[in-house]
Amino acid sequence: MMLLEVNNLVKSFGGIRAVRDISLSIPEGSICSIIGPNGAGKTTLFNLLTGIYKPDSGKLMFNGRSLIGLRPDQVNAAGIARTFQSIRLFSNMTVLENVMVGMHSRLNVSLWQTLLRVPSFSKQEDHVRSYSRELLHFVGLAGKGDELSRNLPYGDQRRVEVARALASSPKLILLDEPTAGMNPQESDDATALFRRVRDELNVTVVLIEHDMRVVMEISEHITVLDYGEKIAEGKPAEIRANQRVITAYLGRRAAGAGKETEVGSGSPA
Repeated sequence: MMLLEVNNLVKSFGGIRAVRDISLSIPEGSICSIIGPNGAGKTTLFNLLTGIYKPDSGKLMFNGRSLIGLRPDQVNAAGIARTFQSIRLFSNMTVLENVMVGMHSRLNVSLWQTLLRVPSFSKQEDHVRSYSRELLHFVGLAGKGDELSRNLPYGDQRRVEVARALASSPKLILLDEPTAGMNPQESDDATALFRRVRDELNVTVVLIEHDMRVVMEISEHITVLDYGEKIAEGKPAEIRANQRVITAYLGRRAAGAGKETEVGSGSPA
């Protein structure tokens, strides 16, 4: 079953076409990557999928429902969560409070119930707090819920973002450069976490990633963008040897100089 289907998606900013007639499908229960050189349109595509941008044309179908015209909070309520390139935690809130915020789309209390702290509100608040602690344990941050998020190491802050995204109980999680700035050990730990998200929580995973070692290790299917256009897709082995992908990353002269070159470990995405 295809959980997400993108058909002929187009988005322009003035005279610049950032996304050019892109079509792709994400199977339910898969781990997929979207890669490409800087400026390829990867994050713009994520912004279209999550309602931050509205496409000029094309179709977006998620779990049998069109996403066109939905606000970001409505997209989240439909079952899509995401993280961002730059960390966007609430620095003056605790780690636990940051994760609790992620459950807003699943709460069912009115403003007056919140202000009066009626029993139904207190019951939901207790559930939110308990589930958020479970998620912190899941991502490897048990015992750190009461710390201010700004005091955590960089890698742990990334884990908080993943926990916050998972708090909305998504069917699909979009991870935008989730291992950026991590050392090799942190990247390995993050890769293992993403697998557990799929295997243990049954959440489909799509990531934009610059570390090709991570991409080739974790991805079951890869889509490659360049200048807003899809130039290749397939399994990691197919992408690694694709001449057009090599050209996009290394330049035409470098690609032409050695046809045995592969997009491999350590290559920028």
